[in-house]
Amino acid sequence: MRKVENIILLVARSPMLAIGLGLLVVLVAVSVVGPLLVNGELARIGAVVPRQPPSIDAWLGTDGQGRDVLTVLVLALPQTLQIGVIAGIIGLGVGTALGLVAGFSGGYVDAAIRTIADVMMTIPGLAIMVLVASNVREMTVPLMAVIVASLSWMVATRTVRAQTLSLRERGYIQVARLNGAGPLRLIFVEVLPNLLPYIAASFVIAVNQAMAATVGLEALGLGPQNTLTLGMTIYWSQLYGAILRGMWWWWAPPIVSLSLIFMSLLLVSVGLDTVFNRRGGAER
Repeated sequence: MRKVENIILLVARSPMLAIGLGLLVVLVAVSVVGPLLVNGELARIGAVVPRQPPSIDAWLGTDGQGRDVLTVLVLALPQTLQIGVIAGIIGLGVGTALGLVAGFSGGYVDAAIRTIADVMMTIPGLAIMVLVASNVREMTVPLMAVIVASLSWMVATRTVRAQTLSLRERGYIQVARLNGAGPLRLIFVEVLPNLLPYIAASFVIAVNQAMAATVGLEALGLGPQNTLTLGMTIYWSQLYGAILRGMWWWWAPPIVSLSLIFMSLLLVSVGLDTVFNRRGGAER
């Protein structure tokens, strides 16, 4: 009960956090419940009359391939969110682990991890992702998430490392070390819990960046060809000249959906940063 009260107080401190979480909850609810409420057959090519504007029978019209646009959006939303979440978890997990090891170990280990992260950050990530994705025989949602995550762990590594360097010199860490606490206990019991606010904010940013990178690849036609995603919907609308044909109902809804996702994640990130910085300033 106390944890629920703390969460409510945390959200109440930042209107942006409340709005972002509310919008994100709605999007997640649609992605979970929506596929159960629509007829998946309408998302198959040739299922309906193509290039029909919005009407009572098709609320968002039909695309050039003979699919109901609303059904496509509802089925594509969870796949897009899944890519972002998987990539965020992998990228942040690797970055957090390396950042903790680098910041707590110091010496040659820290120098090696920091150098690798710095070198990787200078490599044009989009070019590498395009090269890898274009040479994959069959792109899938998990594979695409792994490709994006493989080039998104460096920022988390640097951030967690910097926070760990600051925390390891605190008095309570020295006391725990004098009391015989080993490295694993110091990392997982003394350091990691204090990094959870930063990790939470970093996760939101990681998901946002992963989804942006994913949409960029999909807009180039390098996404999962046989899976419905918002990015691939935009790609197909470009390929079949939806803008030139005036079929706004084909390309506008996925762009609006992506904008709402990015907006919600941005509001949550800014809200978390505001709350934690205010609390940190009050503690100091």
